[in-house]
Amino acid sequence: MAIGHSDLPLATSLRRDVILVVLEVIRRLDALRVHFPELGRALNQSKGSRHVYRMPGDAIPKEQGSGHGILLEMSKDVPEEHTKVANPSNAEQGIAPLDETPKGRWERLWPVIACGAGLFSDGYLNGVIGSVNTILRRLYPIQYGKSKATNNVSSIAFAGTVVGQLVFGYASDHYSRKHALIISTAILIVFAALGAGSYGAHGSIGGMLAALTAYRFFLGIGIGGEYPAGSVACAEATGELKKGHRNRWFILFTNTMIDAGFVIAAFVPLVLLWIFGMHHLRAVWRMSLGLGVIPPLSIFYLRLKLTEPEEFKRETMRETRVPYLLIIKYYWFRLMIVSLIWFIYDFSAYSFGIYSSTILDNILGAKNSDLYKAFGWNVVINLFYIPGALAGSLISDWIGPKATLGWGVLLQGIVGFIMAGAYSHLAKAANVAGFVVVYGIFLSLGEVGPGDNIGLVASKTSATAIRGQYYGIAAAFGKVGAFVGSYLFPIIQDNAPNATRSGQDPFFVSSSLCIFSAALAFFCLPYIGQDTIMEEDFKFREYLSAQGWDIGQLGDKQYQYQGQSAADTDGSGERM
Repeated sequence: MAIGHSDLPLATSLRRDVILVVLEVIRRLDALRVHFPELGRALNQSKGSRHVYRMPGDAIPKEQGSGHGILLEMSKDVPEEHTKVANPSNAEQGIAPLDETPKGRWERLWPVIACGAGLFSDGYLNGVIGSVNTILRRLYPIQYGKSKATNNVSSIAFAGTVVGQLVFGYASDHYSRKHALIISTAILIVFAALGAGSYGAHGSIGGMLAALTAYRFFLGIGIGGEYPAGSVACAEATGELKKGHRNRWFILFTNTMIDAGFVIAAFVPLVLLWIFGMHHLRAVWRMSLGLGVIPPLSIFYLRLKLTEPEEFKRETMRETRVPYLLIIKYYWFRLMIVSLIWFIYDFSAYSFGIYSSTILDNILGAKNSDLYKAFGWNVVINLFYIPGALAGSLISDWIGPKATLGWGVLLQGIVGFIMAGAYSHLAKAANVAGFVVVYGIFLSLGEVGPGDNIGLVASKTSATAIRGQYYGIAAAFGKVGAFVGSYLFPIIQDNAPNATRSGQDPFFVSSSLCIFSAALAFFCLPYIGQDTIMEEDFKFREYLSAQGWDIGQLGDKQYQYQGQSAADTDGSGERM
């Protein structure tokens, strides 16, 4: 029967109602797919299912051989709120959930390991210099102990690390996460070996120390590259892991690796001392540095096999001009807070780590004590890092990085004040065990809080497009803190009015900064959840779009080509 003119409004209304019903069914199915991943995979793999996630701004092509394209074409006059899908964190943004990519457990996990595990080198090569520093003081009490070389050898790697973090931060964003990692690993291997073989012209002690200082600077550049390239790629790779476990895996292969490096760095000189004895300390310090070649060498092959993180491919700005003014306007305050917290943490953590064996040597009596005892107790102190790092990795998934960082550093500050007040009783050779336990708890709480979570916060509070530079700047501020602390700690101790104050004052300074850091974390950091990386990318895209910047320029060439092909297929020439 033909439809008259009077029936057209009714037919149009019926057509709209049918479209809305079908779209609602699709929305419900999408919600089921999000909340029940196994059902979602079955729906996606079923015959005729052509649901495709697309980035904001990408065109939605007509689907050939499927009713979805027809429905989308027919629904041009349907109100926008009826076409939105259920899950605002993924589907509504048009971003494919990375944890639903068709990969096995090992395929998802090994990039996290390969990217993050290189930070073991940071812990080992920075930690071992503390024991080397103690040995060099004994071997060369005048040429080393009474010269600027004491500070230079211990601290110069931090200066190199700052350079590396800034340079590799830029390179990892503008060129490649993978290639930045490979170059930084090669630098670590070369200069760890050269440091162990440091030699002065004609056997000059001053020349040897100058060579060691220079090699340590370039070694620091390699260490610096691990932060913006390795940690950032590690954070992006965790997006493919199971929700609710992402923070712990990031922490286990970043900060826990650093802490494990500190522990091994304390243990290796002790083992070498057992092997070579007190009369061959030159062999002990050279071998201690030389064994630092092994960690980066062991992961070099894995890094050669890496591919760029999927999130980086989608969001990189390496194919376009970076809108730095817009980025600074959007992120300056957050970056300042993260950088300040990292500065405070490294100011204490690395300074105490480097000088812990010297502190013990002073407590035990440097001239009369057995070096075995100083190194042995130093191993025990460093072991306290591990339970703190492991506990922090779990707590971070339970209550979030922000709360874990704040409470951890607050408790550390309280313990630090207690330790400073009781230092006159703890700092006796007879009470060295009590000193080590309290000092170990102080260090452990530092790992529960900022140690575990500051890198996580830095990697998740910025968009993928500029994450390497954002992370590199924040980490560079941290290493500036370590550099400043390693110079100030000896000055604070040397200018103290008595021996007790020499031990107390560093703890008073550090604990005060811990309380300040806790306040910054609680009141100035944003909430960080399991999906913060993807959510941050979406917010950043919205911001750029609102400022008139074409977000179609985001992504690598292959991704842009796919987006352009989708737009061409749509036939309208417009980006939807």
